[in-house]
Amino acid sequence: MAPKNSDGSRQLDLTQLRTFLTVYRAGSLTEAARRLGLAQPTVTGQIRALEQQLDRQLFERLPRGVVPTAVAADLAARISAPLDELAMVADRDAAAPTEPVHLGGPAEMLAVRILPVLAPLVADGVRLRVTPGLADDLLDGLRAGRLDLVLSAIRPRGRSVLAAALMDEEFVLVGAPTWRARVGPLGPDDAAALDGVPLISYAEDVPILRRYWRHVFRQRLTAQPALVVPDLRAVLAAAVAGAGVTVVPRYLCADELGTGALVALLEPEDPPINTGFIAQRANTTLRPEVTRVRDAIRQAAREW
Repeated sequence: MAPKNSDGSRQLDLTQLRTFLTVYRAGSLTEAARRLGLAQPTVTGQIRALEQQLDRQLFERLPRGVVPTAVAADLAARISAPLDELAMVADRDAAAPTEPVHLGGPAEMLAVRILPVLAPLVADGVRLRVTPGLADDLLDGLRAGRLDLVLSAIRPRGRSVLAAALMDEEFVLVGAPTWRARVGPLGPDDAAALDGVPLISYAEDVPILRRYWRHVFRQRLTAQPALVVPDLRAVLAAAVAGAGVTVVPRYLCADELGTGALVALLEPEDPPINTGFIAQRANTTLRPEVTRVRDAIRQAAREW
């Protein structure tokens, strides 16, 4: 039984409070158990015991993770700083590295734009674990607590994820100079000039190409791709080598357009635009190193 305060109320258990704060920050009982090195039933039991002692519900259980109640948010605000300071004093190995920041996003964006931005943080001691993948899979990982931040090409849905617009990607139809010589100058009414030209895509259903055809040419693309490779950097390399034409984000091919290795086959007044987002779990206090990563990405995105 927990000891009593001078007024007769029960003292809160520090172990339970530490577990509560970890669950609050992780947004998931499973992830909190992993961080604490405990079994999930142990974490669940400690949270229930604390709720019974407080006679208040601390978390709303969802299919993926948990959402803190207003009571939990107030408790976390009161105990986070003291517990963090206590943990620093109690940590005998002051040189132990902090937990890595887990970041997910499209492989091409991570490689070309994000990792160069975060390199100074890594050099300064921030530990980083990067997971490339598709937006839906990565957002599931965010909700489950496996990831701290996700760069998403789609707007996340649901109250468990907080997302902010990061940048707009402009898509451009490109090919090697030999293909422009073959198809000639193109306009929004000249889609037929591309009939029979090999198309390069990162997916069999050609989603970026289909969107470009619909938005710019105002017609449905029915041609099958000649080359499919699930990496836009490989798509770009194939285009530079003359395999055919493709549609890629302008940031990805900016150098090749600048050197003339690729040419824009069409420059429409209203090119297709896609908004990218940076997402985190809602109602979760970010660790300082996660905040540093998020803020560095946001700052760099202002120049993109």
